[in-house]
Amino acid sequence: MQRINLLSPRLANQIAAGEVVERPASVVKELLENSLDAGATQLDIDIQQGGIRQIKIRDNGAGIVKEDLPLALSRHATSKIHTLDDLEAVGTLGFRGEALASISSVSRLVLTSHAQGEEDAWQVETEGKDMGASVKPAAHPQGTCIEVRDLFFNTPARRKFLKTEKTEFNHLSEVVKRLALSRYDVAFNLSHDGRQIYSLRAVSDQLHAEHRLATLLGKPFIENALTIDVESAGLRLWGWIGLPTFSRSQADLQYFFVNGRVVKDKLVAHAVRQAYRDVLYNGRHPTFVLYLELDPATVDVNVHPTKHEVRFRDGRLVHDFLFSKIHKVLAEVRPEASNATTEELASDVSPTISVQPNLTLNNNPENLSWMQKGYSSQSAYTDKPTAPEQIREQLGTLQSMSEFAAGLDGHEDVSERPAWLSATEQINPETGEVIISASMYRSGVAEAERSGMPPLGFAVAQLHGIFILAENQAGMVVVDMHAAHERILYERMKSAFYSKDMASQPLLVPINITVAQSEADLIEERPDIFTSFGFVIERSGPESVMVREVPIILSKGDIEGLVRDLISDLVINGVTDLLESRANELMATMACHGSVRANRKLTIAEMNSLLRDMEITERSGQCNHGRPTWTQLSLSELDKLFLRGR
Repeated sequence: MQRINLLSPRLANQIAAGEVVERPASVVKELLENSLDAGATQLDIDIQQGGIRQIKIRDNGAGIVKEDLPLALSRHATSKIHTLDDLEAVGTLGFRGEALASISSVSRLVLTSHAQGEEDAWQVETEGKDMGASVKPAAHPQGTCIEVRDLFFNTPARRKFLKTEKTEFNHLSEVVKRLALSRYDVAFNLSHDGRQIYSLRAVSDQLHAEHRLATLLGKPFIENALTIDVESAGLRLWGWIGLPTFSRSQADLQYFFVNGRVVKDKLVAHAVRQAYRDVLYNGRHPTFVLYLELDPATVDVNVHPTKHEVRFRDGRLVHDFLFSKIHKVLAEVRPEASNATTEELASDVSPTISVQPNLTLNNNPENLSWMQKGYSSQSAYTDKPTAPEQIREQLGTLQSMSEFAAGLDGHEDVSERPAWLSATEQINPETGEVIISASMYRSGVAEAERSGMPPLGFAVAQLHGIFILAENQAGMVVVDMHAAHERILYERMKSAFYSKDMASQPLLVPINITVAQSEADLIEERPDIFTSFGFVIERSGPESVMVREVPIILSKGDIEGLVRDLISDLVINGVTDLLESRANELMATMACHGSVRANRKLTIAEMNSLLRDMEITERSGQCNHGRPTWTQLSLSELDKLFLRGR
């Protein structure tokens, strides 16, 4: 039998390094976080051979006093926490006190520091050995410089797992990018083998912050981003979210920060995915740079060695907050009039094609003079939905399909419109015509009033029975009439459906389902989750449940499979949007069947009616499948097509 022995400090540090130091990028992350915790506002990162040969980081932070330099290289030595209370409300990026000890055990490390208020700078050096570190005087301005050379020189097995210099540097630069996105008030300079990669100066306003975003993530991101800054229940969310039309094939442009710490959290990912569900094409991923601020005591950052994961005390609150706020911002994206002047429209800085700019709510919805020109938003162009019979049966919670279809058609008598299509009524003083308008408009309405032109302008022609061509203040608008009408119908269906309680239907023969004991416990403990969706599920045994009632809209589907998926979603994410997703899929199918089809000829009045409805419909920038419904061509872009002005 092997005897139990105490590990040597060197071996213990190398084992710890296996958790903390995976590659050069890990070293850079730990050292930069230490610099930020020290109050640095200037960070210079010099890399050689992808970080394998050398990593040199210089900061202007508070520094380390002479007496603490050897201690800084010891395990579990830190200045950031002292008691358990500090650990339960961590306000710094680092706190474990393992980074420097782990890095020094697998590299040749030189640490030079000039502490604030001290006259001299001091230096300590180690070479991956279990030896006392000697301190000697050095020349250095206030701050700290750490040089890490020959990473894994004494652990060749670890070194073999490193990739090419290019790959390692790509990982390293991504770390710098994330930290630069987390602290706009800090300057970052990154160079690799003598070539400057980033030179980012500290900024304190949104304009320059967006310039940093464009530098790090590309100009198209900021051109296709919506700003968000909301606060509720002790939570604040701010940052930028990409338009649904600016989606990606992979989740490579997603950055989420909790109290300044970049994290990857499944609860956060679920909330964002749910918010984009109605406007994103299948298989595409949204883009965002978001910052969540909350009380440090309500989030546990000590759940992973690399601190990439966190645990929220009230995960449901955080999830609902993120979903509702992002969902609301996306819902407010709709066409608006361009605020550009005539000179701007003629210049080369016009908006790019298909970019719908950042939008803000109009606080004065009374500015509707262009609506008072006789262009009613009644849906004169709409056919009655022609959905399959089985889908009609599943939408039993609506008033009736006949009333629903009637509500989508234009009516001479406004009083015939269903209550769920209620809108503000205005009377044209010249003609006496009743004009239906929405209760909320975009900020572009003010410009529309001055110019006499609505955001999407007025239709001039129909192209191949598919596209509507319209003229607006900025130039030409091209609208996919089927995609646009599909979104309008879908939003009306959802409004009708969710304005009522989720109606349920008793099953003639209850369904008994075998589940795990933990899943049966969940159903027994939280019946409210299921009843809120129209389900009545009771526990019938230690490992079985009985389904007695189901939501009407989903009654024709696979009930057992749906319940199992619902439970799985709850177990994994703590929340679920599965039932809402299934209901929305059915309504989206109905909207697709009920919208105007390609090759149908529309009159000018019908085309204008569709444009007006788009301007007052939430999420009208995308159809139900995430495709754009309209695009803008500015006058300067049209000029370029014909080489005008050259």
